[in-house]
Amino acid sequence: MSVTKAEVEAALERVQLPDGKSLLSHDLIRALVIDGEKVRFVIEAPNADVARQMAPLRDAAEQVVRDLPGVGDVSVALTAHGPAPKAPSLKIGGHPKPQEGPMKPSGVKRILAIGSGKGGVGKSTVSSNLAVALARAGRKVGLLDADIYGPSQPRMMGVNKRPASPDGKTIIPLQAHGVTLMSIGFMLEEGKAVVWRGPMLMGALQQMLGQVEWGELDVLLVDLPPGTGDVQLTLCTKSELSGAIVVSTPQDVALIDARKALDMFATLKTPVLGLIENMSMFVCPDCGSQHEIFGRGGVAAEADKMGVPLLGSLPIDLETRLAGDSGTPVAAGEGAMADAYARIARGLIDGGMA
Repeated sequence: MSVTKAEVEAALERVQLPDGKSLLSHDLIRALVIDGEKVRFVIEAPNADVARQMAPLRDAAEQVVRDLPGVGDVSVALTAHGPAPKAPSLKIGGHPKPQEGPMKPSGVKRILAIGSGKGGVGKSTVSSNLAVALARAGRKVGLLDADIYGPSQPRMMGVNKRPASPDGKTIIPLQAHGVTLMSIGFMLEEGKAVVWRGPMLMGALQQMLGQVEWGELDVLLVDLPPGTGDVQLTLCTKSELSGAIVVSTPQDVALIDARKALDMFATLKTPVLGLIENMSMFVCPDCGSQHEIFGRGGVAAEADKMGVPLLGSLPIDLETRLAGDSGTPVAAGEGAMADAYARIARGLIDGGMA
């Protein structure tokens, strides 16, 4: 009559460690198999050092099982846990790698750059809200925060955690408000400065376009940094851009720099799909009167001069600022501003741009 598992375990209970507890009490027995008169099992030590000290215990365990009636052969293996594998590390900001063709993530139908000639015109606010508005309109939308020196999308979209990288190469983007997100801000501590030269910027942009699993997207919006520097040059020359949208306020100082952005896109043969006038006016919440703080009609006149559409005019609005600071873009809710962004999104969709 062959031995039973209960009998083997009862015998192993008699093999004690120096602390007085048995092998079973310490949960060190693995893969106990009984095949007729043959018994096999594994003693798994917590590490290699402990395993070397447990050789006499292995011999004792083998002997107590061998002494059981019905046991003809015993095989005992002594193993140890290896060191836990390190999580793959993902380094962002190396030099760019040689590439055979343009950077365009597979599955992404269109890439739209959202730029401005200068900072402070609300380009990132427009980018986040437009992405949310497009998602609410049924489009599959991605948002790439390419403002390497001043990434603001993690705060505006309410996401602040590091993306996963299962192999140290592929980046799994994050999700918020129906939008697929990637930002250099996810990879850095908040408040930590990015002190990089041009090649590192180009390498980071290449990684965030090429190594991120964007999935199937109708449109990927790229929130550009202000100005006409390395990131803009790399994006326009190394990726398959569908077009660009320029954001400006109506004031003359902003328009001077917006014209430089427009000229840059023309020089780099990137079609400008339209202009968005931000902070077009202020509507007093108490009396309802309108105040054109930054001038009137400057962006509309510039769009008319260039022969491109004015995609929309957005008033300066307290709720927009509060919503952005809280991590829920105003376009995700209801109200006049959400409707304004919805109209711009619908215009882009109807025009085949998104």
